[in-house]
Amino acid sequence: MSEPIPAATLVILRDRLGGPEVLMVERGRMLAFAGGALVFPGGRVDAGDHAIARAIGGEPDDTAARVAAIRETIEEVGLAIGIDPPLATHREALLAGEPAESLLPADAFRLDALVPFARWLPLGLSHRIFDTRFYLASGDGEPVADGEENVRAFWTRPAEVLAGDEHVIFPTRRNLERLATYASVDAAFADARARPVRTIVPFVEDRGGVEHLCIPADLGYPVTAEPMTSAKRA
Repeated sequence: MSEPIPAATLVILRDRLGGPEVLMVERGRMLAFAGGALVFPGGRVDAGDHAIARAIGGEPDDTAARVAAIRETIEEVGLAIGIDPPLATHREALLAGEPAESLLPADAFRLDALVPFARWLPLGLSHRIFDTRFYLASGDGEPVADGEENVRAFWTRPAEVLAGDEHVIFPTRRNLERLATYASVDAAFADARARPVRTIVPFVEDRGGVEHLCIPADLGYPVTAEPMTSAKRA
């Protein structure tokens, strides 16, 4: 089992008639992890994120994760969420490998725009493991996929993804089910703020002779178990 890799994800919501929409991206099918899956924008926390976090202050790991979620969203879909909008113009430079700390000044970040939503650590896997912090944010705009790591970026209602036959890995599916219970962005924020985030480590349990992949039942998720035969972990 590999050492968990710190990562961060931004769950961007916008209000629409009939319920909130969420921004999703489709990962390239050739990627080693979750190839072809629908996910939220995000990725690993890197050294540049920690450098910016040190300049901002606060709890180091949480601050670096928020910075990473914002940076990855600029890179993956071209939207500035939680940061001064003009800085989205640095997308191409970030994708080309320019250091984030030289392009995104610490005082441009608005980290309080991100609300902690969840933290998932799926241990027991043979491939790389991500220790991922999920943050809610409100946003809008026309996303444009980077065309390499992600091949599609689009707004959709959580229930529409759940009703389709797209490739959705276990943590994303559980989070979409939770998102589908909210009538508005404000309701999602209120629920997230009311629930302290605990790290979710899925576990396998026999239920009626069938192995299920499970999560704790007291974290606000409407579905907490799925048969191993259908659960997608990567």
